[in-house]
Amino acid sequence: MHFSSLTDFAAQARQQLGRGPVALIIADDAVDIDQTVGHHRDRGFADIVVFCDAATALAQADTHGLHRVDCDTTAETSVMDVVNTAITALPDQWLYYCHNAEYLYFPFCEDRSVGEMLTFMTEERRNSVMTYLVDLYPQDLAAHPGGVDRDSAHFDGSGYYALARTDATGAVMDRQVDVYGGLRWRFEEHIARPRQTLNRVAFFRAVPGLKMQADRHFNLAEFNTVSCPWHNNLTAAIASFRTAKALRRNPGSRDVITTFNCPQSQRFDWQSQQLLDLGLIEPGQWF
Repeated sequence: MHFSSLTDFAAQARQQLGRGPVALIIADDAVDIDQTVGHHRDRGFADIVVFCDAATALAQADTHGLHRVDCDTTAETSVMDVVNTAITALPDQWLYYCHNAEYLYFPFCEDRSVGEMLTFMTEERRNSVMTYLVDLYPQDLAAHPGGVDRDSAHFDGSGYYALARTDATGAVMDRQVDVYGGLRWRFEEHIARPRQTLNRVAFFRAVPGLKMQADRHFNLAEFNTVSCPWHNNLTAAIASFRTAKALRRNPGSRDVITTFNCPQSQRFDWQSQQLLDLGLIEPGQWF
């Protein structure tokens, strides 16, 4: 299905899309769009919606369950606009959002579908799933100056830490944390403070009254929590070239960064077990 605008998507999505889960892929350039779509199709999403510029070509445009929405994805509010439109258009559905050149991993995802994972989370009485960004980067920047190469993808295997999130008064917010590490931590001087955290509430159920705010957290506090009060919940990760792309696109950082490699760099093997072994994702009670 081709939607000509966000307004068109809002008006027709409920009739044109299935019961989910639905992946929202926000493409702000053409890098790895088709690979991103294919990866998330393999994770088991019933419908995938690509939000992109009208001139962007999709190799899988005629594939069943793949939809596109022509819109501006470069504006500062584009993520918030897409997510809030989807929440209104697809009530009570499980939604997930990411960008192009980002790849979802959750525990046992090679053998279990995203639908199975979300069924488990629903049984856990959770309406959101915390995900953490894992910054990917090419081994050789001279060979891949755009900051993207799936074949030689590396990431930081250590150096992550979490701080309790506080509100405007300085009070600690219950079960909410800000996580730091990866390229966003090592090159923090080139990245705006609000964009330095690695935590993202990428999965959420579109319940009445839910809205994404400008800081990309949700207005209902429970949606921003890592787990429920009574035990730890499953978490997921998004392996993302987005930071590497940005650091290479920005003239201020491109001219001073000659490599992303560091002593803790590891080759990314595109398997969930690697992330489980490092503690970057957790299965919770899901065995």
